Amino acid sequence: MHMINRLTAAILLCLAACLPAGYVISQTNTHDPSNNVKTWWKEAIVYQVYPRSFQDSDGDGIGDLKGIISRLDYIKSLGVNTVWLNPIYSSPNDDNGYDVSDYRNIMKDFGTMEDFDRLLKEMHARGLKLVMDLVVNHSSDEHAWFTQSRSSRNSPYRKYYHWWPAEKGKPPYRYSLFDINNDAWLYDSLTNAYYLHYFSRKQPDLNWENPQVRKEIHDIMKFWADKGIDGFRLDAFGFAAKDTTFPHFPAGFEKNFMKYYSMQGNLHGYLQEMNQEVLSKYDVMSVAEGAGNTFEDAHNLVDEDRHELNMAYAFDGVDIAKMEGYSLLRFKEVFSRWDSAFAEKGWLSIYLANHDQARMVSRFGNDSPEFRELSSKMLTTFIMTMRGTPYYYNGDELGMTNAGFERIEDYRDMPTMNQYQALKNKGGDIAAFLKRLQFECRDNGRTPFQWSGKPNAGFTTGTPWIGLNKNYAQLNAEAQEKDPQSVLHYFRRIVKLRRDNPLLVNGRYALLDKSNPDVYTYTRELNGKKWLIMLNFSGKPAKAHTGLALSGGKVVMGNYPTPSRNENLRPYEAVIISL
Repeated sequence: MHMINRLTAAILLCLAACLPAGYVISQTNTHDPSNNVKTWWKEAIVYQVYPRSFQDSDGDGIGDLKGIISRLDYIKSLGVNTVWLNPIYSSPNDDNGYDVSDYRNIMKDFGTMEDFDRLLKEMHARGLKLVMDLVVNHSSDEHAWFTQSRSSRNSPYRKYYHWWPAEKGKPPYRYSLFDINNDAWLYDSLTNAYYLHYFSRKQPDLNWENPQVRKEIHDIMKFWADKGIDGFRLDAFGFAAKDTTFPHFPAGFEKNFMKYYSMQGNLHGYLQEMNQEVLSKYDVMSVAEGAGNTFEDAHNLVDEDRHELNMAYAFDGVDIAKMEGYSLLRFKEVFSRWDSAFAEKGWLSIYLANHDQARMVSRFGNDSPEFRELSSKMLTTFIMTMRGTPYYYNGDELGMTNAGFERIEDYRDMPTMNQYQALKNKGGDIAAFLKRLQFECRDNGRTPFQWSGKPNAGFTTGTPWIGLNKNYAQLNAEAQEKDPQSVLHYFRRIVKLRRDNPLLVNGRYALLDKSNPDVYTYTRELNGKKWLIMLNFSGKPAKAHTGLALSGGKVVMGNYPTPSRNENLRPYEAVIISL
């Protein structure tokens, strides 16, 4: 849910591209005593499904589990082998399921537990693994734990959350990422106290310092692991540990709140306990959203001798895209720096979009009719040829674009609505705000999947919960299935290329032509085999300066029908050459 670094800037304007790309860093499999067996998540290609917008089966305008089941053959046809599913637990939907009211039940909008059991069975029958979101930095304020907690200061659940008695005065300021006033403490008159919520006021933070809370979470994890799921993504977990004395932070800390919120207290102890009690006992993948503030933080999360997690996100990569454009030089520097930091130990993940981002091609490529397909294929080439585990967001395999919403009424995102209201109350520049939303609001990535040119893009027979992109009549899966040169078919081919070539998984990465402002060039090398990847990130012809002899090389793949065989690249051209 929360790609935190990106929020720092975005929340002040629209909280749009908030929170969830970057990298996933991992260790060798803790379930393998010899450490010689390949780990499945290292070779995985992860496809993220946003259930609310994927496929509706019953005409209520909301995607559901039966809808996903009906599209499993499509997912399998992509060549991916792992699905990350956003939260499907019971929730009042203040933040689209990231406010959980019952961790052992299914949201009514999405179906039943029987539907889930069938989904898991059907996925495994197709060789697809399932990774579920686990939202345990906070719960919903409608969770039974919280309703009991706020009922009385003497409730046994009181210490499940962070409370500050009002007789002590107002608690030290804490910044809230989603609150309309950005105040993380909310007064509750029922017991004359304040409770803490780093996100929405309907998302009270759980007190991980309480051993009973940790046991509850472990039991929840065992419940789903016993069902046979294949992994957990720990949402916003870097925030879970807190100094419960709540000292005063320096004025202006919210400008760099990650320094004060992320990787605090005994977080590593809690993860080691989780590993001992749950993760080490099941063959499941574990990934935390957030990798701390430094490479040391990231290694501490995932290095094998730490016995904590397999992977952890860092957000530097997706934070680069800005409305006014981004520097490819900065882009290359960030991705190369992270690769270097984990070249000898650890593992990376690569992604440019998810449910907390606007569309990949609109942010990093060019979504104009002239260049949308080319730049989408080029970005996919980048993701699938970098070292690390690729995470790919549903719809990007079609080159789906930002929605182009023009009115605030078109949006559904809670933090965006709060920021709009706060700006309106202050008499701010609403026109500029709406323009920025068109570029970076995360609702751009949440519009319904464009299956066909039929009414509502084949997503639903009812009224979609959020509006469709108007280009669905031309940009849809059905049309692309018929076009062998489509973005969809290109995605399938390059996924197969990655799965068939260990070089693209484990090969050494080396950056070339570092100072080129238009072209990203690098090599991947393994066991004497070397491939060159050249990516033109600009809408004009550009030249790569590789310093390599290409005349004897063989073109492996390219995004033009006839790929270039030299260093002269056409707009948004991507070429892979075996040297």
